[in-house]
Amino acid sequence: MFLEQVDFNKNPFWKYLLGSFVVIIFSVIGQLPLTYAVIEAGPITSSADPMEMLRHLDKNLQLFLLLIPFAAGFLGFWLVINKLNERTLLSVTTSRPKMDWSRVFYAFLLWGSASMLLIISDYFISPDSYEWNFNIQSFAILFIIAIALIPIQTSLEEYIFRGYLMQGFAGIFKNRWAPLVMTSIIFGCLHLFNPEVEKLGYGILVYYIGTGLFLGILTLMDDGIELALGFHAANNLFTVLLVTSSWTAFQTESILIDISEPSLGLELVLSFVVLYPVFLFLVSKKYGWTQWKSKLTSKI
Repeated sequence: MFLEQVDFNKNPFWKYLLGSFVVIIFSVIGQLPLTYAVIEAGPITSSADPMEMLRHLDKNLQLFLLLIPFAAGFLGFWLVINKLNERTLLSVTTSRPKMDWSRVFYAFLLWGSASMLLIISDYFISPDSYEWNFNIQSFAILFIIAIALIPIQTSLEEYIFRGYLMQGFAGIFKNRWAPLVMTSIIFGCLHLFNPEVEKLGYGILVYYIGTGLFLGILTLMDDGIELALGFHAANNLFTVLLVTSSWTAFQTESILIDISEPSLGLELVLSFVVLYPVFLFLVSKKYGWTQWKSKLTSKI
């Protein structure tokens, strides 16, 4: 089982705290090019907003600089797993003998198809809510950056929250539900400083925490993070390529720009009442999930 394959005596929780700190340090080092670019964008004053200063840069350069810290963080995570915890990356990925790439691609294609269908449908239903932004040269550069770095960004988040910390919290609480809840709350709160929060209010944390719960359920029920890896990569990649807006963290040379006023209530209902339950239903049938209560709440 995914949570049980950790030797908690050899890997006490302080190692997970230290390991998380090391990953943060590597991510901060990865932010140095971003910091340099912000400084070069103009003089920094006490009232200056670094994100607003960053917006003066080319959008593709913005995305590249925002994603580099995740690549540095992933390097730090790999070192932590191997040197501090003395474990393999596979042990934080799955309980299976090897990583099941078919699960990653299935979740990626399933959620990517749903995302693309929703965006295209909304475009034809409400064309006034979008501006056409397609430029072949800019989009080609965006595509290369996104394909290369978005999966690293999403994979680092999944490895940290649904893999590393979920297993670490399991060593403390000796059950399944507490690691699920704890990692979901931390995952949601780390989005607290996203520009989306300023636009939509703190209510959007319900979406982030709820999505963390959804991804955690995928992990516990499937005994691995493969489905969560595919889902998260598809969610961010298709969004970055297809549609952006003036108030999101990633502002890209996407095909469309959403100029409508966002509706948090509609987003929550669509995600938690329709899309996430349907996704769970489909993957549960495909992989024959049973014993939901035991896998989500039992003791370890």
